[in-house]
Parts: sequence; structure tokens; C-alpha cells
Amino acid sequence: MNILDKFHNWRRKKRWDKQYKKGLWNNLKSEKEAKRYYQIIDYLKTYGVENPAILDIGCGDGVLNQRMQDVAFSSFLGVDFSEVSIQQAKAKNFPKAEFIAADAHTFTPTNSFDVIVFNEAFYYIHDSEKENVLNRILAKLNPNGVIITSIYREGTGCWEFFKENPKLKELDFTTVTTDEALQYWKIGAYKKV
Repeated sequence: MNILDKFHNWRRKKRWDKQYKKGLWNNLKSEKEAKRYYQIIDYLKTYGVENPAILDIGCGDGVLNQRMQDVAFSSFLGVDFSEVSIQQAKAKNFPKAEFIAADAHTFTPTNSFDVIVFNEAFYYIHDSEKENVLNRILAKLNPNGVIITSIYREGTGCWEFFKENPKLKELDFTTVTTDEALQYWKIGAYKKV
């Protein structure tokens, strides 16, 4: 990223922090959003190993973790760009969960994971960095691991990094719709080949 792109990235972070402080992301807890989260959880249960170690990139204030009440997992690491959302997630004291504020452009996990979720986050990664970020995250995916990607609407400029990637095989792909014509998500599950 050039200096202007880095500036815009910094501005986005500041904007998200303000929005989380004001409660503007509380809609992620709505029933409309629940359908998308439950699809992620379904893929996690269907294609993930038993008792997985999970990495949630774009975790916000921990909504996925909160919706996983009936899912057994060994550990959960939530990562989000917004420091305010991470403070809110930590305040919920989820068992076996850790939350850290980090920029996906530079974040490198120290552990390996069985399930990695790009939770409405991949399209925010700058185009020049998408391949680098995905390769760095793939390096931390265990051999039988699964990547689950949720993208609002079409995700133009994102899906080719998963669908056309020779390092990944698509396991499943679906569109989760709502009663609003323009509110839908595409969600895919992939494994390393």
C-alpha cells in the first residue's frame, strides 16, 4: 500500500472505533445477521475437525463467539481492526476466547488453527495486499483445516482469491438472503490442497 492507502486505512480504523462507541454496529446482533452467522457455524460443524482451534478475522465485539453456544472448540482467537470492538468483546469474558486488536494487513498469528473465518473482513483488505494476507493466514491453517469466508453482497475483487486459488479447494458455497432485496451474503468454505 502506498502512503495515501495507509492513511485511508487509518481513517477507517478511527471511523470504526467511533461507530462501535456509538453502538452503530449493534445490528450485527440482529436476526437478519443471525442467518449469516448460523451458516458460518454450520460450515464450521460440517467441515471443521472436532473441538477446533478457531481464528475469527473481523470478529467485531465477539458476535460469532456469542452465537457458538452449542459448538465445542478448544480455543477461539478473535481479531479486529477496531480497538473499541475488541474492548467490548473482552468485557464479555467468553470462555476459551482471546481477542486482540490488529490490522489484517500485517497480522501474523503465532498459533495454527483448524478453522479460520474471514468474517466480513476480506473486502476491506487493500487489493495490493489480498494475496499476501491470504498466503500468510493459509500458512497458519492446519492440514485438515478449513477457511470460511463471509462477504456482503457480491464481494467483487475477493472471490477469485478463494475460488481460483490453486492452494484451495471449495467445499461449499451459498448465498444467505434476507427479506430485503439488497441485503445478502455469499459464504464459502475451503480447504488447503
